[in-house]
Amino acid sequence: MTKHWVKEYLLITFGIILVAIAVEYFFIPNNLAAGGVIGLAIVINSLIPQIAVSTITLVVNLILFVVAFLLIGKQFGGKTLYASVGLSVIMWIIEYFFSPFAITRDLIIATIFGTLIAAFGMAIVFNNNSTTGGTDILAKLLNKFFNINMGKALLIVDIIITLAASVVFGLDIGFYAMLSVIILGITVDRFIDGFNTSKEIMIMSTSVENIGEFILKDLNRGCTYLNGVGAYSGEDIKIIYAILSRGEFIRLKSYIKEIDEKAFISVRESYEVLGEGFMKME
Repeated sequence: MTKHWVKEYLLITFGIILVAIAVEYFFIPNNLAAGGVIGLAIVINSLIPQIAVSTITLVVNLILFVVAFLLIGKQFGGKTLYASVGLSVIMWIIEYFFSPFAITRDLIIATIFGTLIAAFGMAIVFNNNSTTGGTDILAKLLNKFFNINMGKALLIVDIIITLAASVVFGLDIGFYAMLSVIILGITVDRFIDGFNTSKEIMIMSTSVENIGEFILKDLNRGCTYLNGVGAYSGEDIKIIYAILSRGEFIRLKSYIKEIDEKAFISVRESYEVLGEGFMKME
């Protein structure tokens, strides 16, 4: 349990570092208020430059954190507090010790690469049942109570902030900010799907028992025997059904190749598996 807890928080830390890098080196220098509390903070900072973006982000996040803690639960609230405060602290460190600059002034490059880096970081955080704070909390509420996936929920919430950016920075910057929001909404879900993808397999072989034993003992996974009848031969057959990670499937395929090269294997991608040995039902 402790190892799992440490792993989750290390992943969350890595995720918010990526988000902070995207914000400080791609978004803020180019006035790309791409949604979220950070986008709102960029707009406010342009009007009141004496207040740092990291400070504005922290204050608003703390307010929204109370909402998450009350409506979503203590575990989510604790992780979100860590992620939101941690993100503000990392941004503050970058702002005051590393003098952030625009890696590129090309708005297209800044929009695309900044958004991809931020989306990857957010996906890591979301996948560990947390958020980077801000409007991500509102998106998580939509996800929890209305079953709207995280990417679309973010899109709905962030459009309003990009409209504010259009008013403050002009339509051109506003359109780039909107493009960033759209890319973010699409790619966050794709990244999360990629993290959780498993292989759903069915195997027909003359060495069913050996393969089943390999899955149980060597891979430490469960499997199920299904009874079937060959349409051509009319013979009774056993079919193995199992769900494995990518690495486990590669090991299984190598093993099957050694003992039965004529085995028939059907493989499908499974983007979400809940239960023992996989993700917990939150």
